[in-house]
Amino acid sequence: MSDLPPKPASAVSRRTVARATAAAGLAVLFGAASGTARARAATRLGPRTLDVSVPSAALGRSAPVRLILPSGFDTQPGRTYPVLYLLHGAHDDYTSWTRETDIEAFTEGRDLIVAMPDAGPTGIPSAWRGGPDYETFQVKEVPALLARDYRASAARAVAGVSTGGYGAMAHAARHPGVFGVAASYSGILDTTAPGVPAIMDAIVARENLPAASLWGHPVLNLLTWRDFNPRARAGGLRGTALYVSQGSGVGGGSGDPLPGILESALWPSAQTFAGTLALLGIPVSTHFYSGGGHDWPYWKREFTASWPMLAHALGVPE
Repeated sequence: MSDLPPKPASAVSRRTVARATAAAGLAVLFGAASGTARARAATRLGPRTLDVSVPSAALGRSAPVRLILPSGFDTQPGRTYPVLYLLHGAHDDYTSWTRETDIEAFTEGRDLIVAMPDAGPTGIPSAWRGGPDYETFQVKEVPALLARDYRASAARAVAGVSTGGYGAMAHAARHPGVFGVAASYSGILDTTAPGVPAIMDAIVARENLPAASLWGHPVLNLLTWRDFNPRARAGGLRGTALYVSQGSGVGGGSGDPLPGILESALWPSAQTFAGTLALLGIPVSTHFYSGGGHDWPYWKREFTASWPMLAHALGVPE
């Protein structure tokens, strides 16, 4: 989708959010129960696109999921469809993929469901310490609802940007066999790598939440941090097709330096993750490129590059 322009923003843009994040202190930091209830409401946004409010026991509230249905969904009531899950990044929301890309037009004529579940304000789709469990919401509750109400099949692929890239790999690693393929674009793939806990803390703090509310203290609660770390759980990815892309960020981005800084800060994490997969003998398709920024122009390009893998796992045309 690199040649397809993003749609006009209907919410705060990532660049605006990034500037706000920097103002909040990131620059300093870098120095150092299955769902059984039916959807309450569905709001049609277009012929194929709708927002669904999903009652969630894991979250203790209802949460939104944006769906793009196949073109023939209403005319083929006996047919089931594979599902592509697209996860959003930090300080964004479930509308980001339709706001920043042309995913609606891209999937026109392809017989699949696209599901874009909410991951909360931080965009970290994990089980929070004594708080909401976005992992269960995304991995169990949303798929259960889609299978029941939208004729979703068992064929699933997951892809995400930034913290959504973390989610894609963490979900696939912690739930082997649930997804046929997982793709990460500039994801946080080794959460205990040097400097990365500080990045995670900064993301949490940006939403005025206590840092320890995610997984606890990165040292005192090291076992919990490891349990949710894609690199530490990499063995669970055996048998899943994998795509990992990451820029070096050096000199990357446009006039705003922050996307390049963010990208370079995550470069070592992606490298150690890929290195662990290699040691385990787990195949992965990687695209480590020079420069680049932590932003949608690069992620759209990487989605296009990974599409053949996603399509193959879903059984749909490239």
